[in-house]
Amino acid sequence: MDVQTTELDGVMIIKPDVFGDQRGFFMETYQGERYRHAGISPPFVQDNLSFSVKNTLRGLHYQISRPQAKLVQVITGEIFDVVVDIRAGSSTFGRWIGVRLSEANRHQLFIPAGLAHGFCVLSDTAHFMYKCSDYYNPHDEGGILWSDPTIGIDWPVSAPIISDKDARFFPLADIPPERLPDRGL
Repeated sequence: MDVQTTELDGVMIIKPDVFGDQRGFFMETYQGERYRHAGISPPFVQDNLSFSVKNTLRGLHYQISRPQAKLVQVITGEIFDVVVDIRAGSSTFGRWIGVRLSEANRHQLFIPAGLAHGFCVLSDTAHFMYKCSDYYNPHDEGGILWSDPTIGIDWPVSAPIISDKDARFFPLADIPPERLPDRGL
């Protein structure tokens, strides 16, 4: 597999080896030893799968007291995946990156604990799967307004479909430090 670092410390794009022939293809979506060697070593304890329609925007989400590292990938369709650095003291605090993940490129994105995550769907539909290093707790969830003008994410959708909960999130500058992830790291 090919692992590429990004401008956000610890965020990596993984391009797994894909073996294809006339029957289709095979790829390892996770192999503990190989991923540990690449610097991806959290114990993953929960797998999630979401299905969304075109122009759906989910995020920007994070867990506050028990931040989750995530290994994300698209099974069908295409998304624009976004990560925002909200780690206290980080030199890239408030900065974001966006990566297109699709069934065609089969890329994965590793997101370390302590960052906010969201995505929007570019294809008619998309199945999005991700591993988490800690269990989801709805009472521990935090979020940042997807359209925060200070962060300035260049979303490739003009009229996103968002949940009421996501629409009520505040800009990063308005979130008290105690409502940001407890790094404890």
